[in-house]
This record gives sequence, structure tokens and C-alpha cells, in this order.
Amino acid sequence: MIRNPFFPKFPDLPTELPIFPLAGAVLMPGVQLPLNIFEPRYLRMIADALATDHLIGMIQPTSETLADEVPEIHRIGCAGRITSYSETGDGRILIVLSGLCRFQVVSELEERQGYRRVRADWERFTVDYQASDSPIPDRKGFLTSLKAFCTIRGVEVPWEDVEQMDDKDLTNLLCAHLPLSPEDKQALIETLMTGERAALMRGLLDMAAAASMDTAEHRH
Repeated sequence: MIRNPFFPKFPDLPTELPIFPLAGAVLMPGVQLPLNIFEPRYLRMIADALATDHLIGMIQPTSETLADEVPEIHRIGCAGRITSYSETGDGRILIVLSGLCRFQVVSELEERQGYRRVRADWERFTVDYQASDSPIPDRKGFLTSLKAFCTIRGVEVPWEDVEQMDDKDLTNLLCAHLPLSPEDKQALIETLMTGERAALMRGLLDMAAAASMDTAEHRH
């Protein structure tokens, strides 16, 4: 894994991090997440991040508190670095966050200019800085499950690229981009090693495919 020279080294990751709580928007190490920023507090957050270390933590709100003004957040998220930034004529900012490392929320800090901040602990996730960890168990079977899910859900996937990707990059990319529920995505984010994450994902894909087939059969 060729690390971006602009990325901080693991020991240099900050203890305080601004967060962007957004259901279903999942960042994983090595994955890029485009975001369209228009709320004033998040425009301020981007400006502050660009003035310092360019890092933002993506984290999912809990589904039970989603409708609350200040929803509760899950304990595990992923930090990304702003690697692309452009302003639109109508006052929005388009950014790309490049996934860096997952973190655990130790505590929530005082808000700054309307956006939320946390004290972050990175220790559990040193693995995110390693080129590879555990492989996908039965990669061929995993890809069969993936193809079945994508066919049923109508998800377009560049299969030739998929075949070339290494296990870690592929698993992380799928975590971010497959149409799975926020709860399923959270379970994947929280699973430490690639092999375990791929095994969990395969189970989720098989269950979703089976459920879709049941629904289709009941319609006939």
C-alpha cells in the first residue's frame, strides 16, 4: 500500500478530531468519499480542517436517534484527509475525503462553531496502516456471493478491476459502496481484520440476496 506522502504517520494522528455524523456515508482506509458540503457549520468545519491538519472523522449516528437534533453517534468511525477541494458559485464546497485510519470515540468534546468534535483513540487500528492483514477466506466463493448480490440488486461493478484488487482494498471499497443498511455497514467498520470483515460481508450479501429472492417469489 503506497501511502500518500501528505498523510500523517500513525504516531502523529491527532487526539482531537472534528466529526461529520452522516448515516450510510461510510469511509474506510484507502477509499475515497466525495462530499457536497452546504450547511454553514460544516462549511466552517472544512475551513478549520484546511487551516490545520486537513483531517475529518466520518461517523454514523445511531439509527434510534437519527431524527434527533443532536443524534447519538457510534463509537467507531474512520478519519479521512481532504485530498480535493473546490468551491461552487452557489456557496457549496465539494470535497473528496481519502480514508486514513479508523478511530474509537473516547469522549465528545465541546462543539466548535456549531460542529461536533471528539477525543479519538487510534490504538486498536494500527492495522489500517499496514499494507495487508488477513486475506479474504475463499476469495472465489466471496466473489460468487458478491456477483449474486450485485445481479439481484442491479449494482454495476467493474469486474475486471475487482479481480485485480488486493483483498484489503477490495473489502474496504465494498464496505463503503455496496447498498447495505447503515447497521450492516457499522458492523463491517467495527470488524478489525480484513478476513473477518470479508466473512461477515459475505454472510450479509448472502442473506440480502436470499431475502430479495424470497420477495420476488412471493410476488409470483
